[in-house]
Amino acid sequence: MLTDAIKSDIQSAYSTFLKNRQLRARHGQRLMVAQIARTLGGIKTCSDGNRTGGPHICAVEAGTGTGKTLAYLVAALPIARARDKRIVVSTATVALQEQLMMKDLPDLQKHAEIHFKYALAKGRSRYLCLSRLEQSLEVSDGEQAQTTLSLFDEWLQTNTSKDAIALYQDMAQQYLSGKWLGDRDSWKDSLEEPTWRRVTTDHQQCTNRRCSNFSACAFFKARNDLDDADIIVANHDLVLADLSLGGGVVLPDPKDTIYIFDEGHHLPDKAIDHFAGSFRINASLQWLRLLKKSLTDLNAELGRDEMIVRQLNQLPEILNTLEAELAECYRLLHAITQFSPENMDRDVRPVYRFEKGIVPEALVAIAMNLKISFASLCQKLEVMVKQLKDAMDPDANSAIGKAEGEQWLPLATMLHARAVSAWELWSMYSQPQAEDVMPIARWITLQNQQVDIDLEVSCSPISAAGTLASKLWQPCFGAVLSSATLTALGTFDRIRTRAGLPEDADCLVVPSPFDFNSNGVLEIPTHACDPTQVELHTQQIVRYLQDEVDDKLGTLVLFSSRRQMKDVLEQLPAKMVNEILVQDELTKQVLLERHRTRIDKKQGSIIFGLASFAEGIDLPGDYLRHVVITRIPFSVPDDPVERTLSEWIEQRGGNPFLQITVPDASIRLVQAVGRLLRTESDTGKISLLDRRVLTKRYGTQLLNTLPPFRRVVC
Repeated sequence: MLTDAIKSDIQSAYSTFLKNRQLRARHGQRLMVAQIARTLGGIKTCSDGNRTGGPHICAVEAGTGTGKTLAYLVAALPIARARDKRIVVSTATVALQEQLMMKDLPDLQKHAEIHFKYALAKGRSRYLCLSRLEQSLEVSDGEQAQTTLSLFDEWLQTNTSKDAIALYQDMAQQYLSGKWLGDRDSWKDSLEEPTWRRVTTDHQQCTNRRCSNFSACAFFKARNDLDDADIIVANHDLVLADLSLGGGVVLPDPKDTIYIFDEGHHLPDKAIDHFAGSFRINASLQWLRLLKKSLTDLNAELGRDEMIVRQLNQLPEILNTLEAELAECYRLLHAITQFSPENMDRDVRPVYRFEKGIVPEALVAIAMNLKISFASLCQKLEVMVKQLKDAMDPDANSAIGKAEGEQWLPLATMLHARAVSAWELWSMYSQPQAEDVMPIARWITLQNQQVDIDLEVSCSPISAAGTLASKLWQPCFGAVLSSATLTALGTFDRIRTRAGLPEDADCLVVPSPFDFNSNGVLEIPTHACDPTQVELHTQQIVRYLQDEVDDKLGTLVLFSSRRQMKDVLEQLPAKMVNEILVQDELTKQVLLERHRTRIDKKQGSIIFGLASFAEGIDLPGDYLRHVVITRIPFSVPDDPVERTLSEWIEQRGGNPFLQITVPDASIRLVQAVGRLLRTESDTGKISLLDRRVLTKRYGTQLLNTLPPFRRVVC
């Protein structure tokens, strides 16, 4: 229960922080602190500290300027300590992680005058693997790599150039001297994915204590910091990965954890993506044929281990079967999809979606055969991985040496992971779609495969509610979701449904401290047209940008379509185009730096961006005075997951446009207008170039969910 002692600790930390920072208490922030304290403090437990009942999930919508980070930290930390639990703060973006680690948590420690330890959690693939680094440098010293390893390195486009070797030597020197902690994000320069992939590892490849470099391992050094931390900063992907492994693998055990999901509105979509799968037929045939070609080499290198030899001897039959089955599958999919490669361009890939997730019986039969064949391949490769890991254990009495084990394990685990991924996908395709059961979205995409084409087979759940309920909400001790956009059209129904929140979850909207009516204007031009008239709408955007945008101010123009953004650029005069910073032409970081530099020099600057620029962009003051939203940000109508979900809702008598499309657009629109005012003193204007907010019934709903800017129809 929320004891007087815990209440006193929360109040003391909060008031001390405000006093030391010379800040005034914000009404919304105080409400947020109180709600989180009530929920987490009210959790019932048994004698061993495990949760037994009571609401344990809290969702709080708090707009920019509320100070939600301080609110959830100062409310949760005293309760976690009193209950002997640990806090995992999970974010959707690297920028917020950095803000927590570099600013928010140190500030709380210093100004609230409370002592606690905190650490940043990352997956293994963000850290240097010393064993992989040694292997890369051994090759550079003149030792000829085996044919098989060379073939797979070439297929994976792994970088073994002189420049890469020089980079690896620099990495070794920097790490061993203590000047670098071994994580990718703190390396002094950007790293290309193929170059980094050669010197990192993952959960499956890592041999933990069996590794000769275990005591000096960058990942396990960082992991030790987690063991002592009261607060662990992670991201949604890492939390989901840990939960899918059963929980408590990298992060603390869920039953001993209070999760705080900042940017919590992203969690359902992140979970859907996490459990989606894809399989490229020609690309997979390539690695299967490479494996088949390498069997002689593998036998020569690992032939001393009878168990491995037994697996290798059974692989030719499995690989021949898979080649035949995939060739048959490729022919069938071509007949079903009837794709025309001439329709492909850089931005659009032809997609064939199976309506309601139902695939033809012939494809179900092939998928069943592929599931069985990949299961056999998984079994053989799993045995090989175990034997190679045993070779690295001095007590295992292995027939092959530790050096061979370290050298061949990365290849074996990579092949095993690919086989498992393929088995999972074909398992999902081999399941006939049952009636009255939420379908799995299934679709085929035509892809470029170097100089040839390929068919990518994909599937995805259409909802993560059940998964999150069983793997997160049910086992965790407590959780807080926080975001500026948890409600849609004024209710929490969307996040409750999509995230599978318990029925007794506490939900609260707290007011923003901003004076929206005085500081901001929402403008809807009367000559704005319906964006479904694409050419006319594009021309209208061009005219508006030429006539109404002040080129001396910081401006952000948000598009829902990459094609329309390009069309607008092509129709604008060259002089204006030269003043525009365009997403895709520069990295986000470089683009924002150039924008700020221009504004600092009083030059004015215009950014053209897509959906990723409608959220998470922080440009306070003069850096952003005008936001132009070209259209209501409805989701792409041909997204396979969204369309399958729409069919499911229609089948059950619902209206997918009103139940999904409009609420989703509402959240995106709130995020987009949220780019304008970032501090209480900011001022500016938002222009919405979409007439539907004035002419359609849902337009009023969308406008009513926006902050109370002064509205002007001009």
